[in-house]
Amino acid sequence: MSTITDTTTPNFGYSENQMLIAATVRQFAEKNIRPHVMEWDETQEFPRQLFVQMGELGFMGVLVPEEYGGAGLGYIEYVMVISEIAQVCGSIGLSVAAHNSLCTGHILQFGTEEQKQKWLPKLASGQYIGAWGLTEPNTGSDAGNMKTVAVKDGDYWVINGTKCWITHGKSAEVMVVIVRTGQPGDSRGMTAFIIDKSKPGVYAGKKENKLGMRASETTEVIFDNYRIHESDMLGQEGEGFIQAMKVLDGGRISIAALGLGIAKGAYSASVTYAQQRHQFGKPISSFQAISFKLADMATKIEAAELLTMQAADLKNRKQKVTKQAAMAKYYASEISVEVATDAVQIFGGYGYTKDFPVEKFYRDSKLCTIGEGTSEIQKLVISREILRGNV
Repeated sequence: MSTITDTTTPNFGYSENQMLIAATVRQFAEKNIRPHVMEWDETQEFPRQLFVQMGELGFMGVLVPEEYGGAGLGYIEYVMVISEIAQVCGSIGLSVAAHNSLCTGHILQFGTEEQKQKWLPKLASGQYIGAWGLTEPNTGSDAGNMKTVAVKDGDYWVINGTKCWITHGKSAEVMVVIVRTGQPGDSRGMTAFIIDKSKPGVYAGKKENKLGMRASETTEVIFDNYRIHESDMLGQEGEGFIQAMKVLDGGRISIAALGLGIAKGAYSASVTYAQQRHQFGKPISSFQAISFKLADMATKIEAAELLTMQAADLKNRKQKVTKQAAMAKYYASEISVEVATDAVQIFGGYGYTKDFPVEKFYRDSKLCTIGEGTSEIQKLVISREILRGNV
C-alpha cells in the first residue's frame, strides 16, 4: 500500500484480497482519473459519470453489506480505497469519502430496514450520489445552535433553513440532513431526516469557488417549506446530534485516509523528482538538505498510516473509536499539509506551477485540517477523552 519502498513498508498483515483491492483502485485511478485531474481542477467540474464507474467496482458502497448491493468490506479496505484514489486526486477521494461515510454511512448505521432497502442499493451502485448536511452559515462546530428547523404538521415535518459547505449539494439525489426540532443548544433538540432531492422545496444555492478540492462539488442547500413524511426520519426525534457525532467518528477515519493519500502522492512525486533533477552534476536527492526532507516525509507518512489503520481496526471490531479516530484525523491531516509543503520546496520553482503535480497536493491538503472537524476540534475531542480516562 505504501508508496515508500517495500523494505520500509509496515506489515499490517494485509490479506491477498486486500492487496488486490488496493491494486484495482490504483489501476482505475491511473487510467480514469489521472488524465483528467487538472482539467477537472481548472473547470471545477464534478465528473458525475466517473462515480457510476466507481459504483460498478464497489467503491461507492465499500462498507455496505452485499445484501444491499454493496461490497461488504471493512474499514481497512475502505482506508485503502480512499488513500489510493487521493494519491492521484484529492478531490475525487474526498467525494468518495463523503458519499460512503456520511450519507450512506448514516443510513446504514441508523436507518430502518425499509430505509436501507430503499436507498442503499442505489447509493452503493453510484446510481445515486449522497450528501450530508450539518453545518450552517453561522454554526460550524457550534452545531447545537443551528437555525434550520423542522416543524411538525400531522404526519409530516416542514423544513426551512440553509445548510452550507455541502459536498454534492447540487448533484446529489439523496441527502441526510440534521435539523433542529427542539430548543437551541439542546443536544436532544435535533433530528436527522433522509431528503429526496427530487421533491419540491429543496435546491442548491451558491457553489463555492475553492482553493483546492475543486472537482469535489461544494454548495449551499436551501430548504423552503420542504415537506417530509415522518417515515423518512432516521431513528427517533431528538437523536440527530448524537447520531451525527457517531457518524463523524467514522468520517474522521475517512479524512485521515484522505490526508494519508495526499501525503503519499506528494511524497512519491518528490522522490521521483529528486532522483531525476540534477544540479552541480548530481541528482538533488544526494544533497542532505533534500534527503533529510524525504526522510521526514517518509516517517510522518508511516506514523499517520499506523494511526489510521489502528482506528480502522477498532472500528471493524465495533469498539469505541472516538479518541483514535480524532488522533488519526488530526495527525494525518496535519502531516498531509507538511508533506505537501516540503514537496513544493523540493520541486523549487517548478513546484509552484501547475505543470507539476505537487501544487495541487499542496492546495488540496489544507481542507483535511478543516473538514469534519478542524484540527482544533480534534484536539478538544482527544483531550476530553483523555481526561475522562479513555486512554
